[in-house]
Amino acid sequence: MTEDLITIKELTEEEQWKDAFLVMKQLLTDLDKKKYLQLIKEMYKEGYKMFALFEKGKIAAVTGVIQLTNLYYGKHIWVHDLITDESKRSKGYGERLLLHIQTWGKENGCGIVALSSGFERVDAHRFYENKMAYIKSSYVFRRQV
Repeated sequence: MTEDLITIKELTEEEQWKDAFLVMKQLLTDLDKKKYLQLIKEMYKEGYKMFALFEKGKIAAVTGVIQLTNLYYGKHIWVHDLITDESKRSKGYGERLLLHIQTWGKENGCGIVALSSGFERVDAHRFYENKMAYIKSSYVFRRQV
């Protein structure tokens, strides 16, 4: 596959977010399109950004990120979502998209890219640790209020 068939760009409009839904839904299976769009619009106001990797003009992978600052990471990028379309896996698209986010973060003064991943996502953990050299550094705890 030639490089000119692969592009990465930020998705900034509702129609683009709708196009990304079919891929995002593969990660967030309980989310319907209406709720997804409502949440994306809310998150976008808070600084959330969505990027997609396109193969021949069609979305093959999607990531949603936000730039944050806290006491333990300083200025950093938090990856909310990273998913490659099931039919496009093992082509290096997740790696390319995450490398893009790392570069984008560095260009924006961030020193770290961080994320959480569910316990059951063993293949994703292997990807982050072995392929992308991420360090497993903590657990994430949550509670409904």
